[in-house]
Amino acid sequence: MKFLLTSAGIKNTSIDATLVDLLGKPIAESSALCIPTAIYPFPGGPSMAYRFISGSTANPMCGLGWKSLGVLELTALPSIKEEHWITAVQETDALLVWGGDVLYLCRWMRESGLADLLPSLRETVYVGVSAGSMVTAPIFGETYDDPNMPFVIDEGLGLVDFALLPHLDHEDHPESSTANVERMASEIPVPIYAIDDETAIKVVDGTVEVVSEGHWKLFTP
Repeated sequence: MKFLLTSAGIKNTSIDATLVDLLGKPIAESSALCIPTAIYPFPGGPSMAYRFISGSTANPMCGLGWKSLGVLELTALPSIKEEHWITAVQETDALLVWGGDVLYLCRWMRESGLADLLPSLRETVYVGVSAGSMVTAPIFGETYDDPNMPFVIDEGLGLVDFALLPHLDHEDHPESSTANVERMASEIPVPIYAIDDETAIKVVDGTVEVVSEGHWKLFTP
């Protein structure tokens, strides 16, 4: 797969241009499936899922002008015929994986069967937002309501060989302060990119490139 791992979506012209480059054609000529699953554990999850799907969020991933757009709800996949949803995934140009609860998303990536399919999608562009980016790592660390609580360390999907922490030093995400990232980096045995909302990580055939109009930092174990 090709990866565009973001903190907050397509926030600036550099990230937008990188998405078009990965697609190999304009967004208006490309198809996408959006995955809202990670947001449901949060208060107001259903309404936030609707805002994502309808393109009415602050950074409207689904409102970029795609030629066609569909919804891939991971919790529904185990109950339908595989050939129906697998064909849809194989034929789409991009998967838009939204943020939310990374532990919940990782669980349903596996239980739905999508995690097993992803490595075979050579030309598909995986566009992650926040938790949607974090889940691709071999291991991830997360804190929730209390920024002082011990980190929850868990095994990710291993689609890339590094970890990622979004929203670096964002005022609404105290858990993503530089100090907390340094603590987390000391507990995670892989490189970890801490990125702010103006930064994304591009990965093609294992080659990593940082695309940024903001700030970021790489921590090595």
